[in-house]
Amino acid sequence: EAASRRAPQELVKVPADLLEGLVNLAGETSIFRGRVEQQVSDVSFTLSEMEATIDRVRDQLRRLDTETQAQILSRYQAEAERAGYEDFDPLEMDRHSQLQQLSRALFESASDLLDLKETLAAKNRDAETLLLQQARVNTELQEGLMRTRMVPFDRLVPRLRRIVRQVAGELGKQVEFVVGNAEGEMDRTVLERIVAPLEHMLRNAVDHGIEPTAVRRDVGKPETGTIRLNLVREGGDIVLTLDDDGGGIRLDAVRRKAIERGMMDADSDLTDHEILQFILEAGFSTAEKVTQISGRGVGMDVVHSEVKQLGGSMSIDSVVGQGTRFTIRLPFTVSVNRALMVLSGEDLYAIPLNTIEGIVRVSPYELEAYYAPDAPRFEYAGQAYELKYLGDLLNNGQQPKLVGQSLPLPVILVRSSEHAVAVQVDSLAGSREIVVKSLGPQFAGVHGISGATILGDGRVVVILDLLATIRVLHAHLQSQLTPRLASRQVAISEEVEVDRPPLVMVVDDSVTVRKVTSRLLERNGMNVMTAKDGVDAIAQLQEHKPDIMLLDIEMPRMDGFEVATLVRHDERLKDLPIIMITSRTGEKHRERAMAIGVNQYLGKPYQESLLLDTIAQLVDSHRIKRT
Repeated sequence: EAASRRAPQELVKVPADLLEGLVNLAGETSIFRGRVEQQVSDVSFTLSEMEATIDRVRDQLRRLDTETQAQILSRYQAEAERAGYEDFDPLEMDRHSQLQQLSRALFESASDLLDLKETLAAKNRDAETLLLQQARVNTELQEGLMRTRMVPFDRLVPRLRRIVRQVAGELGKQVEFVVGNAEGEMDRTVLERIVAPLEHMLRNAVDHGIEPTAVRRDVGKPETGTIRLNLVREGGDIVLTLDDDGGGIRLDAVRRKAIERGMMDADSDLTDHEILQFILEAGFSTAEKVTQISGRGVGMDVVHSEVKQLGGSMSIDSVVGQGTRFTIRLPFTVSVNRALMVLSGEDLYAIPLNTIEGIVRVSPYELEAYYAPDAPRFEYAGQAYELKYLGDLLNNGQQPKLVGQSLPLPVILVRSSEHAVAVQVDSLAGSREIVVKSLGPQFAGVHGISGATILGDGRVVVILDLLATIRVLHAHLQSQLTPRLASRQVAISEEVEVDRPPLVMVVDDSVTVRKVTSRLLERNGMNVMTAKDGVDAIAQLQEHKPDIMLLDIEMPRMDGFEVATLVRHDERLKDLPIIMITSRTGEKHRERAMAIGVNQYLGKPYQESLLLDTIAQLVDSHRIKRT
């Protein structure tokens, strides 16, 4: 009765293209909001700088006022006598000079500036509040639009059941079809495109996978074969697994066919799992005859190519006599996501939060031990993780910067059903809401990238799929390392000294010079340690021995000449190459530096290319001398 009284729910038919357009527009508004947020943040920083400047001006005005007051008092007496104020003491009667009046006026102007700054800060806070409210509304709008695109997987189940029933009936087999987690949701476009591949795989499973009833009875299996289709979310992926309890894939037939087609050598030592993946290659089929039921002359390569076009991946596992499992990974297309921004060297990357299990900070000394050959696995909360540096995973040529670091470094914990990996990054840049943009067909084959996003300052940042990178790494690890392990083991001990990036010590009392020089050197693949003056440099040299030192002359507590003299008289450090970089370019200073034993003398501002060439030359000659 309650249901009949309730008014029927209104439904509106909307073209899918229009919905796609609205989702994209909502994403664009998020990007623009991000840019406004960035500008508001910049204004906040500028206001804090302005406050510091006003405080400095007021302090200078106070000192100016004191100075003018002292100077004017000394002249009061003579002026008073001329003006006829003999009966009044200077302290009893204020006399204002023009300088005093200007000083007071400047004080009032500084106070007005402070009021203006407070007004601007209040407006800025209001803008931040409005942006926060707008962010909430925007997120709800995005989620609402995304929900319109999501459809439950069970909408597809009756169609798949009918195919299994129909094919089993034609072949005279008894097959039970079980679907797990059918209520899970998928993007409408992904679901529509995955229907045909799933149908083909189910036909294959019933035709080639499940044995005839008599054969199953003979090997002691239930007469009714079982095909299971399961749907789960794992990080940023949807994982579809299709299992059957049939006869499995004949590995010898796949190997024979692969050798016939020149895909592998007869004597190659590929694993069973690697051989099975040949089934996904174009035109590969082990069927003796083409039937209308499954294949029809079309192999699994068509299924694989459709999955790849959707940005997914596919793998096969099979045990002869027990069954076969197909695993399909598809991206869960969410246009808005929360991501952690991380730095590897100078490069910024985004890692979706739903793929991260946790973040820990580990001291550089511990990390150094974990990176050593034959090191134990990294353990946290009773779980063992394989430790990797982000630069190694991305193969971007960056090395972990552990030398000269005193603070613990961030390590991101990532776990899938198969692997647990701890990924060390150089630093974290906070989490933020990002708008996911697809990279297009050109980058569809690049593993480990799930898209890109645009930051508030207009930069494009790549979104990493760490789980995909780790899967690819493990898939190729065996084939890459095994043949060359023996030969490489011998060479490692000889190459380690040459391959290690040089450690450069920058000694300068200017924060700006230290920062600029450090960034230049790190960009060029060097490790950097810095010292703020001579005493700090000597203290650090007791613990670390750099490959080269960049030294300034004029510094508090201990100047460059004294540092260079101490280094040259130290038995352990006497061969350390020293480049003196200073604004004192006179001949007298140069001669003194050379007399102490400085290797090179450069003036400020230095040419970057000249400095890098000089460092490379001195480090190479120093290493050759040592060996």
